[in-house]
Amino acid sequence: MTQVRQREAQRIFEAAVARYQMYPEYRDSGVEWLGEIPAHWETRRLKFLANDINQQRVEVDENEVYLQLENIESWTGRYTIPENAISNFESSVKAFQSEDVLFGKLRPYLAKVVVSRHYGVCVGELLVLRVRENTILPKFLALRLLTKEFIDVIDASTYGAKMPRANWGFIGNLEIPFPPDPDEQRAITTFLDRQTAKIDALIAKKRGLIAALHEQRSAIISHAVTKGLNPDAPMKDSGIEWVDSIPAHWQVQRLKFVSDVRSGVAKGRKFEGVKTVELPYLRVANVQTGHIDLSEVAEIEVTVSEIERYSLKVGDVLMNEGGDYDKLGRGAVWQGQIEPCLHQNHVFAVRPYQQSLSLWITTLTLAQYARFYFMINSKQSTNLASISSRNLSEFPVIMPPQSEREQILGYIEDETRHIDRLTAKAEETIERLQEYRAALISAAVTGKIDVRTG
Repeated sequence: MTQVRQREAQRIFEAAVARYQMYPEYRDSGVEWLGEIPAHWETRRLKFLANDINQQRVEVDENEVYLQLENIESWTGRYTIPENAISNFESSVKAFQSEDVLFGKLRPYLAKVVVSRHYGVCVGELLVLRVRENTILPKFLALRLLTKEFIDVIDASTYGAKMPRANWGFIGNLEIPFPPDPDEQRAITTFLDRQTAKIDALIAKKRGLIAALHEQRSAIISHAVTKGLNPDAPMKDSGIEWVDSIPAHWQVQRLKFVSDVRSGVAKGRKFEGVKTVELPYLRVANVQTGHIDLSEVAEIEVTVSEIERYSLKVGDVLMNEGGDYDKLGRGAVWQGQIEPCLHQNHVFAVRPYQQSLSLWITTLTLAQYARFYFMINSKQSTNLASISSRNLSEFPVIMPPQSEREQILGYIEDETRHIDRLTAKAEETIERLQEYRAALISAAVTGKIDVRTG
């Protein structure tokens, strides 16, 4: 985290604390990363508050709840019950029961912490913690584990090169501060339920606004790239299933006739006796809708002879092979920010034969007809989809004359500028609300504020 973000996080935490009174007396916890705690609170190692339940199962009833990491939201303490999850059943899972605390032990998923409301099974990458009788409430423990301070300590302990994970031996030895009176624990969780519900309602409204703005933006783009800017232009049948008509002087060409669709480099290959280098490469997470996110760029090992084959060129349209439905086919133009830079095999590099087509093709991927095409021609599983290079190559590219394309792109930029500003503002508000939510939880479960009468 940058110093600016640290200062902002501290300001938000102070704002969360300022509205409430503190406990009358504090003492040193004796643990450096915990600092001071209310004088009457206790600290115990986690392993003395909860047991790590490792009850392996190899069979699952089709009506049984089966939780995977993707079913659990980060930082919220919420999970959804998946439909038809049995189709993704792994060879070995863990059993859990109601009131167990589930904790994601892989580094990217450490903030996936929930209290189960059901009996069922979960993937092995979730710790199943069952609190000991007369020690701590499961809800309080889950909220305590969900604080940034605790997650940061766990994160620093993770090990493993490909998928770093936390170890119960380390986690179980961490000190957990808590009020010994269960009524006080309950008062804190009740307070947080009430306050976080208000924050979540505000976040939901902002997300609803963003969804409406996205629909408005998509409608503007879809109409402009399929109908043009002249309402009086003669029309003809488009030949595209999801587009009834286009201006009569426009053409439709398959993507493979206006560009080269290039696959990327695969991970996990072994090299023996061959000279290799490690170079930056782009993954699905880097390719966002309309822009490239370079905040985290990984490196991959390739042979020297493969560098040119998998290197990106300015003007390449990066399009995702798949993932979640919203990631399918989304694209952005590569501007050469990193040189050289490769792309993973789950990211297609569409290289137009005319560089003037780069932005046009990217814009088409945002149109509703393109979203329908990618969805209908994708291979789908539970909540996931992927499109092959062959099907992508057949994508129908609507082609106005170049001068008209430029006018349409200019129009879209003007019409969507205000929408993009409103969307960015709403996203920033959500981020601040989420940070405030996390700060409030942290302040309450670490004893920085006294909410027993709040």
